[in-house]
Order: sequence, then C-alpha cells, then structure tokens
Amino acid sequence: MRIFKYYRLDIISQYLLAIIGVLGLTVILQIFKPFLSIQVIALLYLLPVVFSARVGGWGPGVLAAISSFLCLNYFFVPPYYTLIVHASQDFLALIVFLVNAMVVSQLLGRAQTSVTEATHREQEATRLYELSTAIAGLQDVNSIVKLLAEKIFDTFAAERVGIVLTETWGSLSFNLPTASKTNQKADLILPLLTVRGELGKVYLWRKMPFSTLEQRFLKTITNQGALAIERAGLLQIETRAKVLEASDQLKSAILNSVSHELRTPLATIKASISSLRSDAFELDEDSRQELLAAIEEETDHLNQLVGNILDMSRIETGALHPQRKWNSLSEIINGVVKRMRQMLLQHQIIIDIPENFPLLPVDYVQMEQVFTNLFSNSAKYAPPDTLIKVSVSILPESKVLVKVGNQGPPVAEQHLGRIFDKFYRILESDKVTGTGLGLSICKGIVEAHGGQIWAENEPGWFVFYFTLPMDWEGASLQMPEDN
Repeated sequence: MRIFKYYRLDIISQYLLAIIGVLGLTVILQIFKPFLSIQVIALLYLLPVVFSARVGGWGPGVLAAISSFLCLNYFFVPPYYTLIVHASQDFLALIVFLVNAMVVSQLLGRAQTSVTEATHREQEATRLYELSTAIAGLQDVNSIVKLLAEKIFDTFAAERVGIVLTETWGSLSFNLPTASKTNQKADLILPLLTVRGELGKVYLWRKMPFSTLEQRFLKTITNQGALAIERAGLLQIETRAKVLEASDQLKSAILNSVSHELRTPLATIKASISSLRSDAFELDEDSRQELLAAIEEETDHLNQLVGNILDMSRIETGALHPQRKWNSLSEIINGVVKRMRQMLLQHQIIIDIPENFPLLPVDYVQMEQVFTNLFSNSAKYAPPDTLIKVSVSILPESKVLVKVGNQGPPVAEQHLGRIFDKFYRILESDKVTGTGLGLSICKGIVEAHGGQIWAENEPGWFVFYFTLPMDWEGASLQMPEDN
C-alpha cells in the first residue's frame, strides 16, 4: 500500500462535481416540487454541500453552498425563475440557508483536512518505522542505497528513481528500474544531507507533480537514508582502522618474536662462513663438511622462519587462497622428508600411505608447508632416536584423515586447544626454539582447504590430526597410474 492515494480527484474535478451535484438535485426536486415544502427543499439542498465538503474540502463545499443558494432562490422561491425576493420571510430563509451551508461546508472541510493530515502522518510514521527497521540491520553502503531507492520507488509511484553518491563514496549510483534509460531532466532532485555535508543526490521522475506534503515526506526519507549511509561509511572506516591496528600489532608481535630467532641462524651462518674463509688455521675435511652442514641447516631454518612469517601475514589479511590442483599426498610428504633430511637426521620417519591412493585437490606448496611445520615441531619436541610416523586413511564422509605422530612428551589437556594459536608455546627452553607460528599456519592452511586440524595425546605418542576433502566442486576422484 502506497502512502499517497493518487486515485483521488484533482481540484478541477472536485469543483465540477460540486456543481453537478447541485444541478442534479435541482432536476430531481423540480419533479417533486408540488409535493415538497420550501423548508424540506432547503434541507435537501444541504446534501450536496455536505457531500462536496466531505469529498473536496472547504472550497468545493463553499461552491456547492453558493450554487444551492442560487438554485433554491431561482427555482423554488416566488417569484420563480428570478433572483428577486418579494417576501421578507423568504429572504430571511435564504440568508439563514446560506449561512448554514457555509458553516457546514467550512466545518466539514476542516474536519476532512484534519482527517487527511492525520492519516498521512500515521502512514508516514509507519513507512518511516519500516524504513528505519530495514536500514538498521544493514552495514553496507550499496545495500542501503538499494533499499532507499526501492522504498522511494514504491511509496511515491515514481517512474524512475536514481541515487548518485559523491566521489567520497566512489561515485556510487543506483537506478530503478535498472533497465530504464531516459535523458529527460528529473522532476525532483533532493540532496542527501548530513552534518558532515552532502553525500549525494536523489533523482525522481514521475508524471504527476509532487505535492508539498510529498516533498516534505521525501526530505524526511532522504535525511534518514543519508544518516544510514553516513553510519555505514563511518563503520567501514572504523573497521579498516581496526584491521590496520591489528595488522600493526601483528607486525610488532612478529618482529618482537622473531628478532632472536633471526639472529641465531644468521650468527651461525656468519661464524661458519668466517671460519671457512679464515687463513689463520687450516680445517680438515670433516670440519669443513660440519661447517657447511651447519650453514645449510641454519639456512633452511631461516628460510622456514621467513616463510612462516609471510604465510601468517597472508592468513591475517585473508590473502591466503589455495591454488588447488590434483596432487599426490605421497609425493608431497616424501619431498618434504627429503628436503628436511638434515633436521630429521636423528629420527626415524615412517610413512604409511596405501598404494593407489587417490589424488587430492590441494595446493602443493601450501600442503608442503603444513608437513614441514608438523615435522619441524615433532623433531623439536620428540627425543632423539624416536619415531615420527605419518599415516593416511579415508573417512566415510569423503574425507582424508592425516596423522602425524611423534614420541614426544604429552601435552596437558588445557593446552591442547591453544597450541594452534599464534605465538603460543608450551615448553620454553634453550633447546626448543621457534616463534610459535608454525602450528597456527598449519591451522590456517588446512581450514583454507576446507578441513580441520587438532592434536591428541595417545599412549606413548603425541599426534596431530587433520582432514582434507577428497572432492572439489563435484569433480570425480582420479587414481594414479601404476608404475
């Protein structure tokens, strides 16, 4: 239901209806003239006055009153068919009739105006409440502009509504209907104003002109819409500020956390290279190989540390998007073990993957990072000469379950849920180094692939579990060919 009823008669029709009503009643009264007294006829002439004032207001009511007075005098007061009145009593009756008709038309006109205004106010309040309720739940500028255009389009029966925001909002524009193309000048242009200035303009096209009442209500709607747009814009600015603040805090935390971790491998690499280049004393082949192995190990450690920092930064900013392709999990794991052979030298690695295991839709590089971090964590916390075991199985719900277990010490139950948090470490010792980012990165990568990761204590083992989906956008599984 629209707020304004456009089917109401226009002003000219209201006045014409008043005259036609009086003339029609006059024709009928002429037929029954012999049977009616002048008093009854005068009372009947009040009917078109009441009707005109009720339909059109004070103006048509006054016109009907004057027309009724003239017809009563001309057709029903002797001498007939003239406006001359001979009897003083008839003249007094005509004057009383005119006064009564004018008073009735004025009272009814005011009452009708009051009812119309009250109805409009009630409908305006209802519409404004509906608009405010709908806008209150929106936090996006585009959605608010779209809703505002739809409300104006429906409420005022407009042919077209266009909303154009200023360059501050990226020159956003919205039109209803969307397919409308017209070069005609808008019938009404209203600014979207707030205390901070003009946010944009609302353009309306309609065949019927906009009344003062409609323009007033339109200003109220546009002001409310402008406040909602400003609120959403300020909320977006606040959100961006919080993201930047969180990003700065993360960068500070990362720098504080990795400052020592960066110094250690760099110092080792520097010392080893200095010893290799020194002419002060000669090194035997075993010493040279030991220094070169230390350089390689610390370089791998440094590379892993920098990779973790970059991965965490991408996770925090939402830029970690897996480039998923069909890959062999066995190939990924074996490649990681081969690359980390120096770190895993003191542990025995067991890989249990069924033959002809299906390919999985994963990002090869990111999945390498997951296994690298899990192997690194296992090698740090598990005692030397212990096992690190990887096993893969298929779950009934078309998922793959991966287990990476080590024979390290158990973790207290209160810490199991937090070991995947950033910078969270359980053991603090000189032998166990790290930034506390590795497991957090594993969690971000696995969840980006649509899986889950957790850890559990088992008898003699500490095990990392994570799941991966076996299908990808409805693609069928592919089996590797037998060699």
